Amino acid sequence: MTTTALELVDLHKHFGPAAIIRGVSLEVAAEERHAVIGPNGAGKSTLFHLISGHYRPSSGSIRLGGSDISSLPPYRINRLGLARSFQITSVFPKLSVFENLRMGVLSRHHLRFTLHRAVDRLATVNDETAELMDLLRLSHVRDSAAANLAYSEQRALEIGMALTSNPRILLLDEPTAGMSHQESNYMVDLVRRLTVGRTLLVVEHDMDVVFSLCDRISVLVYGEIIASGTPEAIRGDRRVQEAYLGTGAA
Repeated sequence: MTTTALELVDLHKHFGPAAIIRGVSLEVAAEERHAVIGPNGAGKSTLFHLISGHYRPSSGSIRLGGSDISSLPPYRINRLGLARSFQITSVFPKLSVFENLRMGVLSRHHLRFTLHRAVDRLATVNDETAELMDLLRLSHVRDSAAANLAYSEQRALEIGMALTSNPRILLLDEPTAGMSHQESNYMVDLVRRLTVGRTLLVVEHDMDVVFSLCDRISVLVYGEIIASGTPEAIRGDRRVQEAYLGTGAA
């Protein structure tokens, strides 16, 4: 029996009279890689903000592992096992790769405010940081300032920072945006490795990335999901072709 990791039930979000999310219901299975695609203005980022607690729904519910998280703030949702990245890379540019990752590991160990302790002596924290850095394949830039990394490496670092909380569910908002074909391939391989044993919900515009990475795809148009299914089913869905992929996409 498949376990549901994340469930949205008749979710709505209004900003004044404007309805942005209009009755979205969606189930994401545990350890599934699920993409949300749709044209600009479809409400994809708003949907992510709702799931991660940055916005509260106007109505409907969001369930994480069966528990309602609709009214919880982001930090509590994170502690329950959900982490996310953003469209715009958010790292500490003057800190090294190692220091960026270690800050997240310190937080998971509830050591964020132990300023009187020398962090270099925290063997467990430093070992875990080094292991994550190896997993991200960023060990060769360990001491480089984040601002000096290549763009794809900065994005990898940001995903790594999301993983420092050891989430069961990872939300990625356009992880390959602005990348070359080679960089996109690097990112797809990285995401595939990092999400083994985890549930992934990703917003992505690059259809080659979506079709090669994801198990299921949901199509959001004007705040409503018009189709949800396997990549093959979505590729052949006429509604999707007309609304997003183009009538000749099949």
